[in-house]
Amino acid sequence: MIKKLLRDPIYYGIIGLGKILPDTIAADAFYLKMLFHNRMGKELNLKNPTTYNEKLQWMKLYNRNPEYTTLVDKEAVKQKVAARVGWEYIIPTLGVWDRFDDIDFNELPDQFVLKCTHDSGGLVICTDKKKLDIDEARKKINHALKRKYYLNTREWPYRDVKPRIIAEEYMVDESGYELKDYKFFVFDGEMKAMFIATDRNAVTDTCFDFFDREFNHLPFTNGHPNANHIMRKPDNYDEMIRIAEKLGKGIPQARIDLYNINGRIYFGEITFFHWSGLKPFEPEEWDYTFGSWIKIQ
Repeated sequence: MIKKLLRDPIYYGIIGLGKILPDTIAADAFYLKMLFHNRMGKELNLKNPTTYNEKLQWMKLYNRNPEYTTLVDKEAVKQKVAARVGWEYIIPTLGVWDRFDDIDFNELPDQFVLKCTHDSGGLVICTDKKKLDIDEARKKINHALKRKYYLNTREWPYRDVKPRIIAEEYMVDESGYELKDYKFFVFDGEMKAMFIATDRNAVTDTCFDFFDREFNHLPFTNGHPNANHIMRKPDNYDEMIRIAEKLGKGIPQARIDLYNINGRIYFGEITFFHWSGLKPFEPEEWDYTFGSWIKIQ
């Protein structure tokens, strides 16, 4: 923690302050204004938000539908998604546990994925159970279980998700070594744009490539560079849009994450705050374009 503080004292000072502020809308607004300025380099306008990133901060404060808590719970959301689009789009759950030491690894297949229900990043990917370092996996999962994921960026839907561990089937796409993410931006049931996340297992940076509804490549970056190769439009792209729009209907904005494995579509997750609304678009005009698609009242 000391190394982090020395590397970026202002940012980690803000994060530290956020841990002791009262749990009120006013305190959250105060905190988000400081955090936004630090990350984005400009003031946060909550009275008249216009950019996508500004509107996400506004929605953290004033769009608190309690159903969102279920929709970000990585296990509970599966029932909701299946009710809308069918169980055939759900990655099978192999087990659910409250504690790491409750997991009987003898009952799991040779390949699987462990993740926590209440956060992002608490992930253990096992491609060969004989080579799995149980102690390292325990350390990573137990750290994630203790983490209050919502606190640093005030993504409130995660606050009341019960921290649990789930195991899912391990999957790769046609590449044989990765699982590309297809992430759809849906605004009250209408898909406006999407991006494909690739090279997550590469030595180089993860790549994000954005496309419009017609799969035309969009000329901007957001958090990661574009890939240096051409992306192929999936054969079932229209079906992916249909599923994303069904799942995003009735929600002002959400990012619906899907996988496409050998022509079969699977649900990944629903994200309400892409990059937590704290990552610049380059060029900035796209921040305004995405922002214009969110209708807030």
